[in-house]
Amino acid sequence: MKHYHLVVLLLLTTAACNNQQENSEQEADQVTEDIQEVIISRDQYRNQLYGFWLGECIANWTGLVTEMDKVGNIGEVKTGDFYTREDWGKPDLPSIFSNGQPSDISPTIDFVFRSEGEVWGADDDTDIEYIYQHLLLTNQTSNLTPEQIQEGWLKHIKHEEENYLWVSNQRVLDLMLEGVLPPETSDPARNEHFDMIDAQLTTEIFGLFAPARPDVALEMAHLPIRTSARKEAAEISEFYVVMHSLASKVDTSASMDQQLRWLARQAREILPDSSYTARMYDYVQEKYESRIPWEQARDSIYYRYQVNQQDGYDITSRNIYCNGCFAAGINYAASLVSLFYGEGDIVETIKIGALAGWDSDNPTATWGGLLGFMLGKDGVEEAFGREFSNQFNIHRTRQNFPNDGIDTFENMSSKGLEIIDRVVQEEMGGTVDTEQNTWIIPAEEFDFSQRY
Repeated sequence: MKHYHLVVLLLLTTAACNNQQENSEQEADQVTEDIQEVIISRDQYRNQLYGFWLGECIANWTGLVTEMDKVGNIGEVKTGDFYTREDWGKPDLPSIFSNGQPSDISPTIDFVFRSEGEVWGADDDTDIEYIYQHLLLTNQTSNLTPEQIQEGWLKHIKHEEENYLWVSNQRVLDLMLEGVLPPETSDPARNEHFDMIDAQLTTEIFGLFAPARPDVALEMAHLPIRTSARKEAAEISEFYVVMHSLASKVDTSASMDQQLRWLARQAREILPDSSYTARMYDYVQEKYESRIPWEQARDSIYYRYQVNQQDGYDITSRNIYCNGCFAAGINYAASLVSLFYGEGDIVETIKIGALAGWDSDNPTATWGGLLGFMLGKDGVEEAFGREFSNQFNIHRTRQNFPNDGIDTFENMSSKGLEIIDRVVQEEMGGTVDTEQNTWIIPAEEFDFSQRY
């Protein structure tokens, strides 16, 4: 009888928690629906952009330690079981590229930091975003043309190896050298890698350039995304762009987990229900809500998609590179594991992302950047209990930038504000209030269904 009462109590407690969460989510939705305009402090946004670059660098470099260590055991690729939470702090194992050697970034699976006086190096999850910010600023535009994108890529990306490009981006560069312009560079007839992960690495920042206005963000990101991606790979990139844009519209009185869940629900609306991307989202969400461990959710994703190719996800049949471990879809599903199970904690989210498998620096960089933006510089430092370097070396991976490629997060954030000033006035019909140092942005309900 005591056991029965305990079960009832647990069921009632769970129901109450679920109801409380549902009520909080409904209240958050209602708050956003009632907003007529959004007023954003430029000073606060500068701090948040700093947090974006800092959080993205922490997550990127931490994820690089385990990048491509664990991609599943299909065909000729044999990397052993996936990592679990118990592997955090233990020796790193070789990746599929490392000829049996562990990572040269860190011998153990742990956070990678750069202290004051040191320099963060650019990598492929930060450097093309840096290029796009530079191109928007120097061309004094909110919407890059095909010619501007081509000129920027050819000037700032090394043409020889090692040039830190994944498969679709490398094909894009090759096509640009032949004179092909975006979006033809992602045409499946020209670029067989159009459904790989590449655009996910390079375009989230467009959401931050259009705060609280995903309609404007998606317009700005449309061509950059389709420089290297089509179909579901483009949808996934747009999912991230929407989340980053709406991060300026969250109910900050809610918990960080509730804010992220609201952002994810809004971005889910952009995915056609018939697409594998929507089905992946729903599947991972269901696994999270069933309260199984994240490792079990990750393993089920591996079997459902990489092994059994369910929900219309068919990538391994094309027999490309490690059974599709560079593919947009499987890495998107892995990113959702760290998003849901991280529950708004930047430290835990990065840890899960680094251990989840596949291209493990990509999901970590995405969520590290988004959470870093939402927390701001000070919040990131508080979360990790320390201060970090503010210097960034874009010339580690790219070329032809001022000051021998050395920049600072303060300067990078100020450049972002200049771009947003133009976007607010020219694309949104808003106002830059110089007296209050704010943006006044007209709210606009965006009908995601019109994009299908």
